[in-house]
Amino acid sequence: MKLQDKVAIVTGARQGIGESAALALAKEGAAVVMVSRSISPDSPVVAKVKELGARYLAMSVDISDREQVQKMVDETLAAFGRVDILFNNAGISKPAMLWKMTPEQWDEVIKINLTGTFYCMQAVAKPMMEQKTGSIINVTSSAGLLGTIGQVNYTAAKGGVYALTKSAAKELARYNIRVNNIAPMAETEMTKKISSDPKFSAKYLERIPLGRFAQPEEIGPMIVFLASDESAYITGQTICIDGGMVML
Repeated sequence: MKLQDKVAIVTGARQGIGESAALALAKEGAAVVMVSRSISPDSPVVAKVKELGARYLAMSVDISDREQVQKMVDETLAAFGRVDILFNNAGISKPAMLWKMTPEQWDEVIKINLTGTFYCMQAVAKPMMEQKTGSIINVTSSAGLLGTIGQVNYTAAKGGVYALTKSAAKELARYNIRVNNIAPMAETEMTKKISSDPKFSAKYLERIPLGRFAQPEEIGPMIVFLASDESAYITGQTICIDGGMVML
């Protein structure tokens, strides 16, 4: 197993790409800490990880709350003694055109998607620095790389994650901590309006050379790769898992 005895924190783990990542990491031997604002011991992802025989914790955490994030890491360390992998996946979308967007829509998206990502990175950095090893995997998007219409808040947050990843990769490299981004385009609850509406779907599919949206389980193998020693010489990079929509 590629991740035997490793400990992974997965935010936004209740469904979609987060669920896929939690299962993929567990299958490779990692202990998985599943985090979401709405996760519970009865959540399907928890049952699936348990069926795999993996060690696990499930925590209800609002990553925009710094104290909750620190408690998340403290409880992980208390249970497993270390943290090797952070998959920074939690995020929300509150679409509106620039001239219609409310301060609340702007603030909430920035606070969760960008500030929450920072809080999680900051909280795991110290134990990883002491271990002198770790892999942090953040989630940006094509919106953050190219811009999009109707989501200036989401675009700004994901563009910030893109830049944050580069700086963190440079700061943490001396401790053998790698920091990378993925930019996925998968069918999830967040993208449901795009993928299920024929009008929106057709426009997006025109931009995707492979002609389809990914399924969440197609993202999991890349998370495992970036978490494992197979990617030991990769840091500061953004890997687009989007059927060729963005070619950097």
